[in-house]
Amino acid sequence: MDLVSNLALGFGVAVSPINLLYALIGCLLGTLIGVLPGIGPVATIAMLLPITYGVPPVSALIMLAGIYYGAQYGGSTTSILVNLPGEASSAVTCLDGYQMARKGRAGAALCIAALGSFFAGCVGTLLLAAFALPMTELALKFGPAEYFSLMVLGMIGAVVLAHGSLLRAIAMIVLGLLFGIVGTDVNSGMARFSFGVPELTDGIGTAQIAVGVFGFAEILMSLTKKENRDILQQKLTSLMPNREEIRRSIPAVIRGTTIGSLLGILPGGGALLASFAAYGLEKKVSKRPKEFGKGAVEGVAGPESANNAAAQTSFIPLLTLGIPPNAVMALMVGAMTIHNIQPGPQVMTSNPGLFWGLIVSMWIGNLRLVVLNLPLIGMWVKLLTVPYRLLYPAILLFCAIGVYSLSNSTVDVYITALFGFMGYIFAKLECEPAPLLLGFVLGPLLEENLRRAMLLSRGDPTVFFTRPISLTMLLLAGFLLLLIVAPQFRKTREEAFVESEG
Repeated sequence: MDLVSNLALGFGVAVSPINLLYALIGCLLGTLIGVLPGIGPVATIAMLLPITYGVPPVSALIMLAGIYYGAQYGGSTTSILVNLPGEASSAVTCLDGYQMARKGRAGAALCIAALGSFFAGCVGTLLLAAFALPMTELALKFGPAEYFSLMVLGMIGAVVLAHGSLLRAIAMIVLGLLFGIVGTDVNSGMARFSFGVPELTDGIGTAQIAVGVFGFAEILMSLTKKENRDILQQKLTSLMPNREEIRRSIPAVIRGTTIGSLLGILPGGGALLASFAAYGLEKKVSKRPKEFGKGAVEGVAGPESANNAAAQTSFIPLLTLGIPPNAVMALMVGAMTIHNIQPGPQVMTSNPGLFWGLIVSMWIGNLRLVVLNLPLIGMWVKLLTVPYRLLYPAILLFCAIGVYSLSNSTVDVYITALFGFMGYIFAKLECEPAPLLLGFVLGPLLEENLRRAMLLSRGDPTVFFTRPISLTMLLLAGFLLLLIVAPQFRKTREEAFVESEG
């Protein structure tokens, strides 16, 4: 009965007029940035962080969450219609979705993507509600040693699941850790690595790094690419898939939802890895593997369900343990901090209205996204005809205003621009920026819990191995490290990513 009463409390919060309005704004913005390539949910949420300061905490988090899972819906629209993924996790949808569109089945592909996403989103939210209580009860048993071990496991997991070179992923995590220790030492009160710049004594802000390496860098990368927009000229016919397409889609949706629900919880993987894994699985289990890449409906249903399920379940470690499993969740930690909310198991006990209101709002948001996406497809496609030379200066200006408004400091804008240039260099070197942001967010927490554990144990390092939960997580981290160095795993991993890119 606890779950029922908690969900009733959540419905009471989520259906209040102001929260319904912010959920709608989040869903609309999410769909828009999912449709428009080159922005993405990370940069958008980073830009909106300062604006949410004057908004009630529940409404702010509901809106930011709506942007995240709304982007998963919007990304499929352009992937199917114009072979242009608006969101990274929708890249794999281009392979078969666009081929369906060329065969005149664009409406069916969009309908299957939207309904599969809705089913996966609902299942993901149900899992979040079901696991919230037991996970929180477990988290309340965590001490500094357990949190330190959990963060070590999270960072190693992020390295294993990062796209591309392992060495580059490790380098990005370490760089993030180094940026995280800039500021004032909590114990001594001394400034560290501030280089005499007063603005750096408070540390580097999450928004500055996120807007720089994701927003500014993405704009710089897009400006170096030649524009190529093959806008679909033919009118959309019936949105309804035929009986055969429905029959083939249902098992793919169920498999994609299962994969996405599991991978969403893991650090570093999230929606992107889930969509690639679902596509690979569909290709392997299909009786018609040669159809993939030529318009197989399973190639749309599986990945689209997977990335939406992953988007929902990635909230589980954030809300129950206070650990962000991906870059978007790292920004959600920043949003909670702005509103003086400490992420972790105490959120459920100290602010149950916020916790359950956010969960229930995801169901409402998913339903709204289905209603919004199908009728507005024509409008989203027209937006793609806006010249990028007009779009990018507006985005750049909005980013700069957002960063400046955090503390009314021009130094913050310069720091963001510096990170933008660094992000551009990272992209050219094929270094993924997400591990950097995770390392930056987890670094100070890792250091704080290490120090606290050592103080409580009076300098005895065996405290990490004598406590059962801590030991279990360190053993898991050790197992992942062995996987990293195992030649067979490295070979399989590289082949998997090459296949997903192909």
